[in-house]
Amino acid sequence: MGNFDFGVIRDALPYLFGTGMTFTLTLTALAGLAGLVIGTLLALMRLSPLKILSVPATVYVNTMRSIPLLLVIFWFYFLVPYLGAWLLRSPRPIQVGAFNSAVITFSMFEAAYFCEIMRAGIQSIARGQFNAGMALGLTQRQTLFSIVLPQAIRNMVPALLTRVIILFQDTSLVYVLALTDFLGAASKIGQRDGRLVELYVFVAVVYILISFVASQSVKLLEKRIVVAR
Repeated sequence: MGNFDFGVIRDALPYLFGTGMTFTLTLTALAGLAGLVIGTLLALMRLSPLKILSVPATVYVNTMRSIPLLLVIFWFYFLVPYLGAWLLRSPRPIQVGAFNSAVITFSMFEAAYFCEIMRAGIQSIARGQFNAGMALGLTQRQTLFSIVLPQAIRNMVPALLTRVIILFQDTSLVYVLALTDFLGAASKIGQRDGRLVELYVFVAVVYILISFVASQSVKLLEKRIVVAR
């Protein structure tokens, strides 16, 4: 520890948090929101009695949950431009961009996990709630969106937030697309100054602190939800 240079970390803070952490939080927010919306739609499709809806959703979810996220990132970034060119009959690959690829890939991947969380939440609501809505004269759609989904989302908030924490940690994989997230920013400065150990230790501590505080907050929220029931 005698050679540990804290000054490198201090000098790197504006870039680490101003550029790196900003990108990490932005990607987490965008992918989390899009993944939740898509995941909710997938959950409704999986619960549908129509096989034309449930089967494709089931195949999609099982496929996404069976392959590594890193592989999905590679597939989308390198193959989709050529697939798009083939579909559109373009002589050149379709330019998607690294940032757009990251957002779309993370959203599609997380949607599979959000789908299962939402599906479990919807199925946890007693059938009597749905029957009560129908008895009041509400349509199936009104009952679903006004009675069932609000209760399901409230019950699943802890699980959803826990998944967001995992998403926050997984954003470090964007290094394969040469994007500057929090870890990527530390790596660039560490390589430039020859101080990778200091920067990587600092990044690890920050990730641990943020994830620990977020996890404890989720536990407190879960206890409040249980009491509210």
